Amino acid sequence: MLARTASPDVDASVATDALMVARMRLVLSVSALLAVVVEAGDHRQQIPNAVWLAFSGYVLHSLLVYACTRTGRPYFQGKTIHWSDVLWFTLIIYMTDGVQSLFFLFYFFAILTSSFRWGFEEGARVTVASVASFAACGLATNTEAGDAPQLLMRTTFLLALGHMIVHWGGSKLGLQRRLALLGDVSQLSNPRFGAGRTIARTMEKTLAFFRASHCILLTRDTATGNWILRTLRKNDACEHVSVETIGRLAESPLMALMALTSGHTVLSNRLPWPLNRLCAQSHVFEACENNWRADDEEGAQRCAAVAAMLEARGFISAPLPMRLGEGRVFVSSRDGLFNKSDALFLAHLMEQIFPVIETIEVLDRMASEAASAERLKFALDLHDTAVQPYIGLRMGLCALRKRAAADNPLREDLDKLASVADGVIADLRRYAGTVRNGANSSCGLVLPHLHRQAARINGLYGIDIAITVDEPVQLDDRMTAEVLQLVGEGLNNICKHTHARHGSVRLGCKNGRLLLCIENEACEESFTKFRPRSITERAAALGGQAQVHQCANGGTAVLVEIPI
Repeated sequence: MLARTASPDVDASVATDALMVARMRLVLSVSALLAVVVEAGDHRQQIPNAVWLAFSGYVLHSLLVYACTRTGRPYFQGKTIHWSDVLWFTLIIYMTDGVQSLFFLFYFFAILTSSFRWGFEEGARVTVASVASFAACGLATNTEAGDAPQLLMRTTFLLALGHMIVHWGGSKLGLQRRLALLGDVSQLSNPRFGAGRTIARTMEKTLAFFRASHCILLTRDTATGNWILRTLRKNDACEHVSVETIGRLAESPLMALMALTSGHTVLSNRLPWPLNRLCAQSHVFEACENNWRADDEEGAQRCAAVAAMLEARGFISAPLPMRLGEGRVFVSSRDGLFNKSDALFLAHLMEQIFPVIETIEVLDRMASEAASAERLKFALDLHDTAVQPYIGLRMGLCALRKRAAADNPLREDLDKLASVADGVIADLRRYAGTVRNGANSSCGLVLPHLHRQAARINGLYGIDIAITVDEPVQLDDRMTAEVLQLVGEGLNNICKHTHARHGSVRLGCKNGRLLLCIENEACEESFTKFRPRSITERAAALGGQAQVHQCANGGTAVLVEIPI
């Protein structure tokens, strides 16, 4: 349910479980064949050839599955295998006296493997198919009237015990998924990039976990008193979270429900007829009493209004445990229904993540206030220690230029150096102003900054730098500054340490990670493995990493990955 890339540890665990199941299947098939051999010897009776073929065929099938699983064939780790087991077991039971056959216990093997590997739904399908197959075999081979009670008893036993196995298997997988989600949300976003990014990533993970259509977060800004509404739709990345401010609260069905159920977890499902007449469609969990209760008429009407607004068949809602302010999360689905366990887990999830988000906000505010005072001091120091010496250098170059005769071959070089000094002075003054006033650049300004850096490199060193952005990259001001600094260091390395005349900068975002690739063309010197210390340390400080490798054309590429 939760859409995420499987880690190597998860893949290894799945392969180990599949190999264990294949080994047990082989043991089971061989044991069944030996049981037939022993029974034939004890009773000295002739076993039909069809029975030998059925048991021998299942042994060969189990041996094939084991061999292919051991070699890592993914097909033999899928759902087809336990369905083939059900067919083999049905054939074996049919060949061995139907209702009287003890081999009906083999069905539990298929039920166990399907439910503990694929969850409740797949296990339930296998259970129903097993019960139906056993009943069909019993009816087809029933030659005595006394077999009917035994058929009924064994069918009921298979259904009841199978349901318990499926329930526990589904619960086990559900708990694993919930633990995985709790682990993910605890490491969702880099605190350097603010609480907004963490909230967006939390909404994305929550939406994927519940297979929902909408995830809505409603919070009150303690500074202004306004309500902030964040909305994320199905299949949208966290960068597409819609953020808007709600001024008038009474006109929103979300706020009407929030005022009525403050501090309570809400579950609402639109049940089909006639269940909607027999069962309550909305429930409220009261934490103080640790009990669910059916919602009253007014609450049911407001839940219906919210469901209509979201065009949802069902939704769950939980309060946000905020120390400063208040809020509520809504998760809705157009197709599926939610249960009480889903609603309680949503509340538990918010209890885990929002204290961390509030801590990030406090640290971010403290860092901003401290940085504001430090920026003013740094801007003044920058002007005195960097801008003024360059101005003196510019004046000295101008004086030297005037002393040079008209036929002096160095006059052109002096003019070029003076022009470079003018550019550096302008850049330093612009930088000092940015430091003094704070970084106000938005995420959309990263591309113009990159083109400006490329133009500066071309003007100073004659190196052509191509700028490419694979897809729209949403960056805040802090991340923009970090990217520009990394690009600047990478381009300076190309200018200082290579003879390349062409290079490129590629920027993209994939799987929640910012990808920055700085390349230069192949030069006369051979490729040498090196470690750009400054870029590596800066990337590590942001929680990422930097690697250097040789391109297909012989050039050098520095690849930086930063989690965002």
